[in-house]
Amino acid sequence: MEQIIKPELKLDSKLLVGALVRLMKRDISERFAQTREVTDEDWEFCEKIDWHPVDELPPKPEHIEELKKALKETPTGKTYNSAEEFFDSLK
Repeated sequence: MEQIIKPELKLDSKLLVGALVRLMKRDISERFAQTREVTDEDWEFCEKIDWHPVDELPPKPEHIEELKKALKETPTGKTYNSAEEFFDSLK
């Protein structure tokens, strides 16, 4: 019987998982862009990988303006550990 996968062509499971996740995210993003809804099954997947299709949308112009304003008001040298920390400081 002929060997189908040659020894030098080892499959990398991390590579395959990464490719599968990217494909699923693209599929979910496309459907979300059309319907603005996420199915229960898609939501479960999104929760497992800590991702949401909204993450792929461009920022709203009003959010960019808020960010620019806040950056002008921020004392020089002030750094934030995360975007969440930055936006919490705006409240």
